[in-house]
Amino acid sequence: MNLQQFSDNQRKSCMNRSFLQRSFLKSNHMSEYQLFKCLIKKVSMYGMISFVLKGSSVIVIAILLLLAVPVRGQNALTLKQAINNGFSNRKNILAGKSDLLIRKLQTAALYKKYWPQISVEYTYLYNPILQTSILPIGIFNSAYPANATMNVKFGTTWSQTAGATVVQPLIDLSIQRSIHEAQLQERITAASQAQSEYELAFTIAQTYINISLQEIKIKSAIVDTDRTFISYKLLLDKFDEKRLLKSDLNKSLMNHKNAVQLVRDAVSELIEDKVYLLFLTGENAIDKSDFAIDTSFVQQYKLSPSGTLPNPDVIPEIQQLELQAQLTGIQTKSEKAKHLPTLSIKGYLGANQYTNNLNPVEANSWFGLSYVGLDLKYPVLFGESVQKNIQVLRLKSAQYSQQKEDKSALYVKDTYTSRLKMERVMSQLKTQEENIALSIESIAIIQDRVAEGQESASTLNLEEATLQSLKSEYETTKKQLWNNWLNYLKSSGQLNILWM
Repeated sequence: MNLQQFSDNQRKSCMNRSFLQRSFLKSNHMSEYQLFKCLIKKVSMYGMISFVLKGSSVIVIAILLLLAVPVRGQNALTLKQAINNGFSNRKNILAGKSDLLIRKLQTAALYKKYWPQISVEYTYLYNPILQTSILPIGIFNSAYPANATMNVKFGTTWSQTAGATVVQPLIDLSIQRSIHEAQLQERITAASQAQSEYELAFTIAQTYINISLQEIKIKSAIVDTDRTFISYKLLLDKFDEKRLLKSDLNKSLMNHKNAVQLVRDAVSELIEDKVYLLFLTGENAIDKSDFAIDTSFVQQYKLSPSGTLPNPDVIPEIQQLELQAQLTGIQTKSEKAKHLPTLSIKGYLGANQYTNNLNPVEANSWFGLSYVGLDLKYPVLFGESVQKNIQVLRLKSAQYSQQKEDKSALYVKDTYTSRLKMERVMSQLKTQEENIALSIESIAIIQDRVAEGQESASTLNLEEATLQSLKSEYETTKKQLWNNWLNYLKSSGQLNILWM
């Protein structure tokens, strides 16, 4: 249906400013919703809502009402809840928590090396060829010459060995080094997990703020649509009276259509942001995209840089680099520990059987054996260059330290630049708000002058286009302010105030 096909009553209802104000300010005014229900069709497909326009700019008022009317029983999703939901539901975050649990189990397993090590051994041997030795029988028997010898076979055809060996470590510095290394690996994994959550929280906050700004933008765009329709109606009346060129009317209609399209685009972008937020929070049910956010969070935070000095050491990424540098130091000590001796108590208890018949339980064929003593081992050669390994670890330690210094400097720089940007953008917003107010006032004056025939249509069209440009620039600047604020929190190590 074309705008020109509306009845006079419909045009008057669209131009009724008091009605627009009631629609905009009263979220629970159901009579207006019922009035415009026939003009809009709500189509839900996989939870994404699209609107089928049925007529003039009245439809954008209906969209406003749908946005303003609260859903019964629907609780607003706060920013803190969204971030904590992401921590609890995102699969990559859960996988990181599993990595940390694995590290803890590996560390606990290393303590078992201090426990006694017990091994059980059993062998049953068949010896078809026995070992033969030459004995000097002349020494043991004077009946033989002094240099007489005899070939003697030792052992039996069948033999068994069964026993248990116990080793109790007393001194082994490599175990302690391994435990320290594993404990530090735990902290590195925890820092990596914290950094993943840090980045996720930043992205969730960005998306959440985008949703809030998008909802505000929709409401503002709806008001703009009403104003452009009023201007179009004024010029349409002039055109009907043969007092206006068609080109001026077309320009006014283009301004109005651009305003309507901005509403459509804003609604579409709002749905996209909500679907993305569901993904970030680990919610796979896209049909749940029709949720509300808590817009009061805007008043909870002061959008101005605090006097707090940047502290990059509290950022998980910096902590991770510091721990990695410490890890190389412990690994260096572990390499040196390879040259150190180990001392343990070793004991054995068992029995041997010797028999020429296949009879494991033959009487008087088993003989006991046991011992206990100190076992000292001193490594000499390893088959690898420990010194080269130590040099590699020292270079890695220097790398991590350099990376930490560079990252810290980057975060400090980002903190100060974000503060400067916030101050500049806040000044820009103030100027833009004043310009928009002046432009709106000018349009109202020009509309009255056009109605009285004291101003040209081209002036009104130009002012409408200028205001649309100012509004677009204002929305972009407002988004920049919030992004700079988030960047300031992130680089100064204060991002956790959003979910703590």
